[in-house]
Amino acid sequence: MLSLKFIREHPDVVREALAKRGESAPVDDVLRLDEERRRLVGEEEALRARQNQVSKDIGRLKVKPPELLAEMKRVSERIKELAAKRGELEESLRQAMLLIPNIPAPTVPVGEDERGNVIVGSCGEPRRFDFTPLPHWDLAERLGIIDFERGVKLAGTRFYVLRGLGARLQRALITFMLDLHVGEHGYAELYPPYLVKREILEGSGQLPKFADNVYHDAADDLWLIPTAEVPLVNYHRDEILGPGTLPLRYVAYSACFRREQMAAGKDTRGIKRGHQFDKVEMVRICAPEHSYEALEEMVSDAADVLRRLEIPYRVKLLCTGDLGFAAAKTYDLEAWAPGCDEWLEVSSCSNAGDFQAVRANVRYRPAPGAPPRHPHLLNGSGLALPRTLIAVLENYQQADGSVTVPEALRPYMGGLAALRGD
Repeated sequence: MLSLKFIREHPDVVREALAKRGESAPVDDVLRLDEERRRLVGEEEALRARQNQVSKDIGRLKVKPPELLAEMKRVSERIKELAAKRGELEESLRQAMLLIPNIPAPTVPVGEDERGNVIVGSCGEPRRFDFTPLPHWDLAERLGIIDFERGVKLAGTRFYVLRGLGARLQRALITFMLDLHVGEHGYAELYPPYLVKREILEGSGQLPKFADNVYHDAADDLWLIPTAEVPLVNYHRDEILGPGTLPLRYVAYSACFRREQMAAGKDTRGIKRGHQFDKVEMVRICAPEHSYEALEEMVSDAADVLRRLEIPYRVKLLCTGDLGFAAAKTYDLEAWAPGCDEWLEVSSCSNAGDFQAVRANVRYRPAPGAPPRHPHLLNGSGLALPRTLIAVLENYQQADGSVTVPEALRPYMGGLAALRGD
């Protein structure tokens, strides 16, 4: 969340940022509500000062003047009225501020949509096949590792069941990624709840703007997480972290749930898009002066997974029109999928600056006795499934329909070298 002070003092900067993003947000409503709130606060404080002074004067008198008593009654009633109005205004102001997205960093290219994204790096050359590579849905059917029909029977469209070696390969990928991030990249592993409170989604930036995309249990007002980023960035909610605590690095595996309205007829084959998927998520908490260096490191941590799997990938710097709501700067990593004949996004690494820290009230003390500050929060997929699974299946397929298991995954597959059909 942008601070109210920043919006009040730099409204044109906020409006310019919204224009670059191609978004609208209630900046004028925030300014109007803030002005009205401050007017009410001023009136309330003046009345309380009058109330306090008259109370002292009356206290010194043996006979209480009726006119002063009547005035104090009117003042007391007006203070209650103002306090109630102020409470309503402050909630309206808070809700309006929650709808204003983050300001893009100066290094983010300006663009209307994904066409303005810039490829800033790549690694590996797409494999040359001496046969026509199959898409993963055909490979999976021949190998018997994904059951589309029963997935739909169980939960409807966009659901599937991984079975046998398909389930094991996915589990191997998850464990491999967690071991890599914990053992070599220095992250501490967490296992977060999949259901969280409303304010947790507000803290990460999903609510209120994206309420329609999140599964909600109305009875208990609990929400299924769309990504482990949500609980991780709120892990230190309402805390002041002590001097020397930062930087912090967390990683977590979770299932993710999203009610995304997918375009009719788009990506209907296979497992590229679904309402439930798995992901390994990285989050960093660091001092503001180190956050953009930390973003580059996080991108490298995500890319390391693809390098070790020996899957070709490229890195995109997102433009202003393609930035996520909470992000100030984002890199996407895309893996090559030869069967689908496209680049698939398998990671999105973002620096949110202090945007999420303000919303979640996460603070730290730079030094003993120093006033608390908001740190910068970063998040990144390390990596997302099932698209990483797709990339493995399609890049490692063989002419006979088998799929070679990447060397990095074989210890997690009991030494199995290949997936073969019955």
